Amino acid sequence: MRKMRRKGLASMAVQTVATSTDTPSVDLGPAAALSCRECGHRVPLGPVFACEECFGPLEIAYDFSGYDTEELRKRIEAGPANIWRYAPLLPVPADVAGKPNLNPGWTKLVQADHLAAELGVDAGRLFVKDDSGNPTHSFKDRVVAQALEAARAFGFTTLSCSSTGNLAGAVGAAAARAGLRSCVFIPHDLEQGKVVMAAIYGGELVGIEGNYDDVNRFCSELIGDPAGEGWGFVNVNLRPYYAEGSKTLAYEICEQLGWRLPDQIVVPIASGSQLTKVDKGLRELIALGLVEDKPYKIFGAQAEGCSPVSTAFKAGHDVVRPQKPDTIAKSLAIGNPADGPYVLDIARRTGGAVEDVTDAQIVDAIKLLARTEGIFAETAGGVTVGVTKKLIEAGVLDPAKTTVVLNTGDGLKTLDAVAGTGLTATIRPTLDSFREAGLAS
Repeated sequence: MRKMRRKGLASMAVQTVATSTDTPSVDLGPAAALSCRECGHRVPLGPVFACEECFGPLEIAYDFSGYDTEELRKRIEAGPANIWRYAPLLPVPADVAGKPNLNPGWTKLVQADHLAAELGVDAGRLFVKDDSGNPTHSFKDRVVAQALEAARAFGFTTLSCSSTGNLAGAVGAAAARAGLRSCVFIPHDLEQGKVVMAAIYGGELVGIEGNYDDVNRFCSELIGDPAGEGWGFVNVNLRPYYAEGSKTLAYEICEQLGWRLPDQIVVPIASGSQLTKVDKGLRELIALGLVEDKPYKIFGAQAEGCSPVSTAFKAGHDVVRPQKPDTIAKSLAIGNPADGPYVLDIARRTGGAVEDVTDAQIVDAIKLLARTEGIFAETAGGVTVGVTKKLIEAGVLDPAKTTVVLNTGDGLKTLDAVAGTGLTATIRPTLDSFREAGLAS
């Protein structure tokens, strides 16, 4: 069924795979080839994203042979305080840290005891991985940093993407830092804050009439057209490299926990790529001997107004049926998520689940996280916190286990979601007025 679902990629897959044999040899560290997740067919490293044999998605295959576990651990710990500390495990050249880039990563892992108390989780067991501390205030800086290095290696002159907002800003900023042109495409009705943040970096920002899936289809057509020659679309023809940036979340979480796997992790779902790569990162750390091999559960989080993966999970289906998005969580509003079937596989394999929350629950969760831990999350963070609360109340998520919840962006990007929040009181500049308002302790 998955192969049939991807037959729509046939014409573009043939075009992009055909270019791979013409791609000059590149040095991307331990990256050895591109491998199909469906049939295992391999092709050389290049700007290719779909398998020529079955049209399944391609991902990076590595050669980690020769790594000594303790030497690798020491090398990582001695590395820079950003994602390039994990360069030996990523598709990047050895000198990546010396090139102009935004150096994202190594964001805070916050022990959230106050939130834990509100949710009924044991003290010291709940953590928030707060990725709002990245250069453009979302986790997208991680994936774009990876795609940028691939774009440089393959000689692209324009960096581009289809985006629900955060990625547009990350691409614009990364391109500006690297001295490349950027041209990004977004739905025409995004939150104004995200539009401004994407436009400020001086690249071209193009609104498409329609939702994200319409934008993505347009970008796929542009890749196969002469007008798209020389363009690196970070989440299309550079997608195998781009997606690897999400692994660094898993690496950081485990290192920040003292080289331990979390028992449970809650990840937001848009395309589903982040969740699948977090799982890949955890499995790689186990295989390399950097963490103890033990069971862990991965939970996916969606907004009810765009919940195709959650709907499929609850129905026991393997096929994810597209939905038309209608939610305030626009960064997660992908109605036809490319990695949806793989998310289902991972949730079931690890004993996790995929759940969704309403827009009202998203807003409540944003406020809860801000009030308890001083973290102002964007709507995607409200989704993960809201789903965590719902899973705990349903007895699905164990409150005695070490749990990590991802906040992938800054709440300043989605102010409209909490627009009703404001002044506690308005008083005259006198002590009597202060006391009359009931504000004295």
